This record gives sequence, structure tokens and C-alpha cells, in this order.
Amino acid sequence: MRRRHLRGVMAIERQVYSRPWSPNLFVAEMSDSQNRCYLVARIGREVVGYGGLICYGEEAHVTNVAVHPQHHRRKIGTRLMLDLVRGAIEMGAGAVSLEVRVSNWGAQRLYGRLGFHPVGVRKNYYQELQEDALIMWTDDVRTREYAQRLEGIAAELPEGVRPA
Repeated sequence: MRRRHLRGVMAIERQVYSRPWSPNLFVAEMSDSQNRCYLVARIGREVVGYGGLICYGEEAHVTNVAVHPQHHRRKIGTRLMLDLVRGAIEMGAGAVSLEVRVSNWGAQRLYGRLGFHPVGVRKNYYQELQEDALIMWTDDVRTREYAQRLEGIAAELPEGVRPA
């Protein structure tokens, strides 16, 4: 993710989160490229989604993934997650975790397809919504079987979203 994309990222952030990150927090996250991976999805010049993760040695954590509501159901989130997990693997992670709202069934299904499974709940994690977070985890991301899973998901993506 480049700073020039920050305006588009912030527009989506404010739309999809009731407690959005600040621009300064995104800039701080993006400036540490050794153990962080931040990506944007664009259609032409328009930023339509973004995602990020942090890697702590063997473990990575997805910090955020969001797609502009007008572009939901176009597999943009799937592509972002594929690339984030691949980034985690490149940084040496063997496992990846994330939190998702317990009511966000669509995201949970996506994460399940990517091999994530529930491992716990963070009570009232999304305080502004008075909603719990489901903690999801996938491990053994460096195995041949996991690579084949990712390849299969990538092959199902539509043209224009599928990795080159």
C-alpha cells in the first residue's frame, strides 16, 4: 500500500467501521515494511478494498480487511486474503490469525474456505457495536496441501481479480 492510496483507504475505513483507524495509524503501520504487509485493491485508479497484516516470526495476524460496499460479492476480499496469507508465508509465518464479528457470516465463510477455524471469542471486542469477535486461526500454511488450497481458490476467481 502506498501513501497515495491513503485517501481511498480512509474513505472505505470510515464507511465500514464504526471506530475507524486514523490516517496516522495507517501511515505508521505502512512504514514498517519488515514485518507488515498492507495491500490495496483497485479498479482502474479507484481504491475498492484494502487489507493488512503483521507478522511476529512464526505467527501472523490479519489486522484489517475491507471492501467498499459497492464492490461486495466480487471476490475482492478473497483476493486480498489470498495475497495477505501469501505475504505472511513469505515473511516466515507458519500460522495466521484474525478476528471477525460474530454476526459477519460472509467473512467467516470466506475465512473458512481459506482454512481458518474458530478458536475462541473476544467478548465485546467491537464495543461500539456491543458485539463479540470470533478468533479464527489457520496453521500449517507452509504445507503443500495448503498451497494447493490457495491455488484452487485463486483459480476460481474471475478474470481481473485472479492473480497473474
